Amino acid sequence: MKTVRHATLKQLRTFEAAARHLHFGRAAEELHLSQPAVSIQLKLLEDDVGFPLFEQMGRRMYLTHAGEELAGHVRAVFARLREAAEAMDSLKSDGAGEIHIACTTTAEYFVPRLLAEFRRQRPRLKIRLTVKNRELVIRDLTDNAVDLVVMGQPPRDLDATAVQFAKSPLALIASPGHPQAKKRQVLLSQLEHESFLIRERGSGTRDAMERMFSAQHFRPSEMVEIGTNETIKQAVMAGMGVSFLSLHTIGFELASKRLAVLRVAGTPVMRDWYVMHRSRKRLSQVATAFKDYLIAKGAALIDQAVGQPVRRRNAS
Repeated sequence: MKTVRHATLKQLRTFEAAARHLHFGRAAEELHLSQPAVSIQLKLLEDDVGFPLFEQMGRRMYLTHAGEELAGHVRAVFARLREAAEAMDSLKSDGAGEIHIACTTTAEYFVPRLLAEFRRQRPRLKIRLTVKNRELVIRDLTDNAVDLVVMGQPPRDLDATAVQFAKSPLALIASPGHPQAKKRQVLLSQLEHESFLIRERGSGTRDAMERMFSAQHFRPSEMVEIGTNETIKQAVMAGMGVSFLSLHTIGFELASKRLAVLRVAGTPVMRDWYVMHRSRKRLSQVATAFKDYLIAKGAALIDQAVGQPVRRRNAS
């Protein structure tokens, strides 16, 4: 009787890509295979496992319960294989190896700069960077699918090592022509009737905004949920409403005067950036070096990449 023990690495790699994309065509494109070849590999794997791994509902693909269970184990398998490859590479010569970093969408505005600077002395280093929302980054961390994670508030109830290495100032922003944009001080209550363009539930930016609103007993009349920082910025520039974003995401727009920071009492709200990994993870030589690099130089390099953070204003 066949079991998952008979599955080949090719089948597991195909399944991992299909489970991540939930789309056979995109998995085929990533793996440089034809879509029929992907379907054949997945059918062979399902025969070995004894359960269907995917189900189609309308136009969308979903993992079955068995698929969800297998996906977590497969991600762990490839994480260990990646660790083995990195360990072997680190023995060959200094500066070689591979590092896989995951970061939240707000951190994408500076993490590439940090990686580029780190790689200057390591030309043979291979880098894989994935940018996802907070929920998916936490899943990668939980599954030990990446070497290091850069994000804001560490998740609770997860055995992870988190080290703070920089500050993230968050503030209320509007289009330059907004009536409150040129005032020296604005009360949050003066924005009560504004449309607030906010990130999805679970976003670290949204959590920080909701904590600030709660502390000041403030509730806007309308909130419009938008899934990405870039779309929010475009909507604010178009005059659709105001928003609450990290100043690290709007350096270019502030410099070009496409956006304005509202001088709301009590802002900017300061949040921390952390570099994290599972506590029991054996970091490769290069992953340890990058972690130490972030702790030592990350804050200064972020300031260079996105501009000096705005100083906190008094709440009075």
